[in-house]
Amino acid sequence: MNIDISADRQPLIVLTGPTAVGKTRLSLALAGAVGGEIVSADSMQVYRHMDIGTAKIKREEMQGIPHHMIDILDPREAFNVALFQEGCLKCMEGIYERGHIPVVTGGTGFYIQALLKRVDFTEEQEDRLYREGLERLAAEKGPEALHVLLQEADPAAAAEIHANNIKRIVRALEFHHLTGGRISDHNRREKEKDSAYNSCYFVLNDRREQLYAGIDRRVDEMMEKGLTEEVERLRDMGCRRGMVSMQGLGYKEIFAWLEGEITLEEAVEILKRDTRHFAKRQLTWFRRERDVIWINKYEFDYQEERMLQFMLDELAKKQII
Repeated sequence: MNIDISADRQPLIVLTGPTAVGKTRLSLALAGAVGGEIVSADSMQVYRHMDIGTAKIKREEMQGIPHHMIDILDPREAFNVALFQEGCLKCMEGIYERGHIPVVTGGTGFYIQALLKRVDFTEEQEDRLYREGLERLAAEKGPEALHVLLQEADPAAAAEIHANNIKRIVRALEFHHLTGGRISDHNRREKEKDSAYNSCYFVLNDRREQLYAGIDRRVDEMMEKGLTEEVERLRDMGCRRGMVSMQGLGYKEIFAWLEGEITLEEAVEILKRDTRHFAKRQLTWFRRERDVIWINKYEFDYQEERMLQFMLDELAKKQII
């Protein structure tokens, strides 16, 4: 592939979609076809020792294609969208220097938007004491107590952010506390920006019943591969439920079982249910994004070769390849 990396707007490919839809396999085929390197847009795969619950790709499965933003943090460290953007930009600088094209793949839509639109986080302030007070309130009274505060301060953000997403609720409340403004208004302004890249934004999707069946299968496979043992090891390392890394699907449910709050069977059912709800929220996010190119697997008779050729044709139209 002849890739023009000297252009004002450098080439960038995004392949996203709901959890368990099959992004990993298709991203490998796409990166191989365009001479690309894969950049993970997954908020949990950045953590070392968290392999099973994040469905992290194994090195022997990478087909020799470089992967970035995986296994870069200790699970006791915090991670957020600003750190993601910063890390990606550093990785992509090297990718462009090597004459390759970044293929951003993963399901965290907010992270992808921050990268594509080059959302400016440099002026964001922090109030550590205020934030810690909110985190204590969540620990004592549950995340719902924070969500009620957010509904009062920023109803639009409360409608957008799930009640269990403590990290994003705290950030939204902190933004309101520091600026007097609403983070929903800030995010809307940033979202209206054009992409900073010559980009194609593909969303892989499937029929709901197929997607949900795939989620259930994935959870069962995670349990067979040793998800409970993985979470036990993390707890033994000093990880605690309040940590950012332990808020991930699979980890908080197994933690609740380890602490005797629910049975293992209940933990598995809650994990399946919450993962289905998460997939639904992911799709809602992607439908709101501009310039998205949908790849509905059933429209291609589930043939990877046809999906890949469709993407290559779209990339050629935009002169990305």
